[in-house]
Amino acid sequence: MKTLFTLAFVFFSGISAFSQDTHATESQLKQLPSVNLKDMNGKSVNTAAIGVDGPIIISFWATWCAPCKKELNTIHELYEDWQAETGVTLVAVSIDDEKTKSQVPVYVNGKAWDYMVLMDPNGDFKRAMGVNNVPHTFLVDKDGNIVYSHNNYAPGDEEKLYKELLHLSGK
Repeated sequence: MKTLFTLAFVFFSGISAFSQDTHATESQLKQLPSVNLKDMNGKSVNTAAIGVDGPIIISFWATWCAPCKKELNTIHELYEDWQAETGVTLVAVSIDDEKTKSQVPVYVNGKAWDYMVLMDPNGDFKRAMGVNNVPHTFLVDKDGNIVYSHNNYAPGDEEKLYKELLHLSGK
């Protein structure tokens, strides 16, 4: 019985650690790191200068990650409204490596995502952002400060993200 209790404790502790939200206070704000990535067309983009005027959602994902695709497909259905209301831009950062990165444009175009999609096959941006597993989603303010982070995905998480986005936008 003691072993069962210990296993249950470890299991549930792992779940809560696996899916967590973090909010940055003003003194904890971290700037978006500067890493050069390429978009799906091979154009170089510096992550610290993405060039948008409003908030940014950065979502790390991979073609082999079912929860990642579920999250981004769910947001896709809401994205146009989110953009109109808050001016947000979503940047989907694929961590697919050299073996699987050719699948990224096929998947993205097949789903008709209108997100900015960046490729991080070497994991440089992933490491700079402290991402250990995907999906991992960040909310960045217009000044490049990371203000919110969420790891993993469960249905309804997009609503939490939307509330954070509204809060950031002063709505």
